[in-house]
Amino acid sequence: MHAYEFLNKVPHSKTSSTGLSMILDKGLGLNNASDLVQSAGEYIDFIKFGWGTAATVESDLVIKKNKIYHDNKILTYPGGTLLEIAIQEKKLDLFFKETSRLGFNAIEVSDGSTSLSKKIRDNVIFLAREKGFFVVSEVGKKNPLLDHKISIETRVSQIHSDIASGSNFVIIEAREAGKNIGIYDESGNIISQELDILAEIGTDKLIFEAPLKKQQVDLILKFGPQVNLGNIASTDAISLETLRTGLRGDTVGKVK
Repeated sequence: MHAYEFLNKVPHSKTSSTGLSMILDKGLGLNNASDLVQSAGEYIDFIKFGWGTAATVESDLVIKKNKIYHDNKILTYPGGTLLEIAIQEKKLDLFFKETSRLGFNAIEVSDGSTSLSKKIRDNVIFLAREKGFFVVSEVGKKNPLLDHKISIETRVSQIHSDIASGSNFVIIEAREAGKNIGIYDESGNIISQELDILAEIGTDKLIFEAPLKKQQVDLILKFGPQVNLGNIASTDAISLETLRTGLRGDTVGKVK
């Protein structure tokens, strides 16, 4: 039973396919991981071991953390940067085997730091699904100068292509800073014209990276609490849920 349940603020449901939250694990210890799921586990759908952080710690720690997360019905995956490096080094099969051994049950397919042809990208998505992984792909570049060269039409085309190839969800890149990249300007404000074009194709299969609170608020007010959000700091998991349920000043009386 939740505290103040009489207020009828419906909490997040793990059975929902929308209103999903992806949280960043940037190197949490075992105790911190356990504390995270104890306090906010019911509000977390995905945990991404950010960029290449999973390769900097003992595999036993990764395995133990994955078990903690999976016991709370949370999908986990290593950052797409590791996959990009594996492809560069022609070690994709080894990457899949190690990812499975470590207990990850999802894969992120991206080319934010490298370049992949459509054929290779489509094939990687297909192979990941074939090996039993839940697949999220990411559209955008880590370098703002390169990201700015991607037209909104190209982003939309990539989204359609990834979903057709088997991606379960497509992430809209914003990095950890959430500024001057993707749908955000250099102050971290949403570029409305680009967001509106993305909205035309539907948002159910999209996960908007929104590391900043004002971005979370704006996206929730525009699309409702069912919008999928990612790159949320582990310390902000509960804060995000209060925004979704109208338990914080920014959204009180504004969400249903």
